[in-house]
Amino acid sequence: MENCVIVRAYGRVLDQLREEASRVSKGHKTDWWIERGDKGVSFCFEDAEAKKAFASICENLAISYTEA
Repeated sequence: MENCVIVRAYGRVLDQLREEASRVSKGHKTDWWIERGDKGVSFCFEDAEAKKAFASICENLAISYTEA
């Protein structure tokens, strides 16, 4: 799992993160996907810069995350 950010989010917060991931991927012209696991939900991007942008959004929203 390269270029992934793992978050523990549910409900509306998870929906908001999906919207942000979609926006980031469109801006970077790259694909993204979600993988559910024991540690949380992984938001994965084909581009490292898109992952960095998404991680920055998580920080701005005060959502804790780990990089995979």
